[in-house]
Amino acid sequence: MNKIIPWRWLIGIILGFMLAGGFSPCDPPAAKTVPYREPSLFFRTAQAAPFWDQWFLGPATPVEFSEMYSGASSLGLQFSQKLTDLQGKRVSMTGFMAPPLKPTLAFFVLTQVPMAVCPFCSTDADWPNNIVVVKLKEPVTALPFDQPIRVTGILELGNELDAETGFVSLVRIQADNVEKAE
Repeated sequence: MNKIIPWRWLIGIILGFMLAGGFSPCDPPAAKTVPYREPSLFFRTAQAAPFWDQWFLGPATPVEFSEMYSGASSLGLQFSQKLTDLQGKRVSMTGFMAPPLKPTLAFFVLTQVPMAVCPFCSTDADWPNNIVVVKLKEPVTALPFDQPIRVTGILELGNELDAETGFVSLVRIQADNVEKAE
């Protein structure tokens, strides 16, 4: 009987420390103590596009900025036949990430040349006509505006308004891969 009481006391003391410290076996380890730092866009490549995607989705058709439009009219820019034929298909484009509106973003603007000034932030800057909005599956941290990147994903065409920012886009890529261009 003397051996049972110390074990009960020991268990009671351990449980008391656990409850007093706010520990619960249901809490994930260090969920409240370790600050979350979002990884760079390039660390997300493996998460966004597993290596088997190319087997299932097929190869991406490269599209150049110069191939996007066939002309302009009083109604606006006219999509090229190539772009129209690729709607809903997997494409790849190489360009530059424009300076974003905020540091963590769910989409970014791909441009043909680097832009040093964010057109959202400066009234002196305008967006070029041939931009592509790149939608991301998960928010990422912005990249330097002067590094060329290659975006691969599904092409979407037509007017679309982003409810959060009010940004209107004509051409979009639902990205499954973003990587440094060589």
